[in-house]
Amino acid sequence: MKILVIGGGGREHALCWALAKEAEVFCAPGNAGTAEVATNLPIPQDDFPAIADAVKERGIDLVVVGPEAPLAAGIVDELTARDIRVFGPTKAAAQIEASKAFAKRIMARGTVSTPRSRTFTDEAEALRYVAGHREPLVVKASGLAAGKGAIVCQTRREAEVAVREMFAGKFGDAGREVLVEEYIEGEEVSLLFMTDGIKTCAFPSAQDYKRLGQGDTGPNTGGMGAYAPVSFADEFMIERAVTVIVRPVLVALADSGAPYRGVLYVGLMVTRDLELYVLEFNCRFGDPEAQVVLPAVSTGLAEHMWRIAAGEDWRPVEPTFKAERAVVATVLAARGYPEAPEKGAIIELPDRLPENTLVFHAGTRRDPDGTLRVAGGRVLNAVGMGPDVPKAAQASRYLADLIRFDGKTYRRDIAWRELKRAGAPRG
Repeated sequence: MKILVIGGGGREHALCWALAKEAEVFCAPGNAGTAEVATNLPIPQDDFPAIADAVKERGIDLVVVGPEAPLAAGIVDELTARDIRVFGPTKAAAQIEASKAFAKRIMARGTVSTPRSRTFTDEAEALRYVAGHREPLVVKASGLAAGKGAIVCQTRREAEVAVREMFAGKFGDAGREVLVEEYIEGEEVSLLFMTDGIKTCAFPSAQDYKRLGQGDTGPNTGGMGAYAPVSFADEFMIERAVTVIVRPVLVALADSGAPYRGVLYVGLMVTRDLELYVLEFNCRFGDPEAQVVLPAVSTGLAEHMWRIAAGEDWRPVEPTFKAERAVVATVLAARGYPEAPEKGAIIELPDRLPENTLVFHAGTRRDPDGTLRVAGGRVLNAVGMGPDVPKAAQASRYLADLIRFDGKTYRRDIAWRELKRAGAPRG
C-alpha cells in the first residue's frame, strides 16, 4: 500500500514512522525527519489540486491528513470528489474543531457535559458579560488558533484583556467569535478515538502540557510535551467517555448532516470526583499526543485507516488499542517561542540515539550540504519509552539534554503529575 501523509510537523513524523512499518509512505510537505522514513513531496498542505495530481501520478492508495487547517478547509471533500480515499472528517464534520461555538451546539444536542459558556461576536457585549462573571474564567477564540486560543484567566481584568486582544485580531479570524466559559477545576486528559462514525477504538489516554515553563507557568503554546498512558484514565473511564460523550456526539453530528469518520480527539477535564467535562474536540490526532500514543501501541494502523476511509466494514478487535509501553515526549522549542521563534540555528543530534528513545522532527530543515537547522517554533520531540512513566520520562529528559542547538528551550518536568502519583522525582 502507498500512503500520503499531509503535513510537516511532529505529529506527521510520528504518523509516517508508524505507517512506514506497513506501507510505502510519502509526506507533503514533510520535514527533515519525515524524509528519513518517507518520501517528501514539496507540495503545500493547502494546495489540494497539486496533492490530487501527486496521488494519481504516484499511484497512492490512501491520504492521511495530519493538521486541522486542511481538514477545516475541505481537503477530504475535494479529494473524495476525485475518487481519492482519505482518512479524516469532511469539512462539515471538521467544524467540531474549527468552531468551538458549533461544538457547543453539538454537545447540547447530545446532552454532553461541558463547562457553561456564552458566545459573542460583539466586544462590548462580551466585556459586559465578563464584568458579571465569577472568577476564574476562560476566554476562547472560537476558530482555529494552533492550540493557543484558550486563555485561563484568574481575574475578570485578565479576561477583559484577553477579550480585547482577540477582537483586535491576536488570533486572526479565529477570534472573530469569542467564547467566555466557566472554569472547571480538575486535571486534563486527552482521549483519541478512531471511528467510522458508529464504532470506535480508543488509543491509550494521554496528557499534554501547554504552558511554556516548568510548573505550568508562562504563555500557552501548541504543546511542550505529553505522556501516555494516564494512570487514572483507565479502560473503565474510556468506556464511560464513549458512552456519555463520543457516541452522543457522533449521533448528533450525523443528525446535523455531518457524519464523522477519522480520529476524534476529546479534551477532557476530570474533576476530583471523576466527573467528565469536555473542554474541546479536535478533528485529528493531537500534537504532541500523537508522538506518545503511536509509539505506545503496535497495531495495523494502516489497515484501520484504509477500511474507514473506504467505507468498508470495520470491526476493531478490542475497544481500545493496548498500551504496550509508557511514552513521554519532551518538545524542544526555539528561542522566542511561541511569540517570535528564532530560526536558522544548527542542530546537533547524537550520532547514536540512547536505548528506548526516538526523535520526531517538527520545525526542521536540511541544507543542501546536510546541515540540520531550526525551521519552526517547536523544533524536535525527544521521546522516551519504558515499562512505566518514570522510566520513560527519564529517557526523554536524557535525550533532550543530549540534543544541542542555540536557544534550545524545553521543560524538564513533562508528566510531573504522573511522576508525583508514582512518588518519582519530577525532573
